[in-house]
Amino acid sequence: MSGLMLIAILLVIMIITSVLALFLKDLLAAIILFSVFSYFAVLIYLALGSPDVAFTEAVIGVISTTYFITTLRKLKRGSS
Repeated sequence: MSGLMLIAILLVIMIITSVLALFLKDLLAAIILFSVFSYFAVLIYLALGSPDVAFTEAVIGVISTTYFITTLRKLKRGSS
């Protein structure tokens, strides 16, 4: 039962971070919240017993976050 409770708490945190990322004006903060969302997805995959999917999510999360931050720096936009 505690594993199910952990997954439920992680899902609630993921929902909160995704809603916050949608309504933030600062693009860098939204990108950071996107990476937090990805981190909690990794934790859920690990709790469900699929480390291969968790590893793939971690790699994709790091690569996409790096890409988004690099693109944001090249555009010279921080907040709208």
